[in-house]
Amino acid sequence: MAAKGGKQGKKPHKNKPTSKKYTKYKIDGDKITREKTCPRCGPGIFLMNTKDRVYCGKCHYSEFNSKPKEEVKEEKKE
Repeated sequence: MAAKGGKQGKKPHKNKPTSKKYTKYKIDGDKITREKTCPRCGPGIFLMNTKDRVYCGKCHYSEFNSKPKEEVKEEKKE
C-alpha cells in the first residue's frame, strides 16, 4: 500500500545549542568553586542570575536581591 500525503522521509537534522555550564564555575588557581545552587532541587541545579533576583527554572524558586538603603533614599528624593 502507498503512503498517503506524498513524500515520506526523514526530517532534516537540527543541531542543539551547546551547554553553557562552564559559566557556572569559577577557577581560582587550583580551586574550583560553584555558583549559587537551588536549595530545593539540590546541588546539581544552578540558579539563574538577573539584576534583581536569582531564579530556578526547574522548580521556579526565586530569591530577590534587595537594594541598599542609600539607593532607595536617592530614588525617593527624585
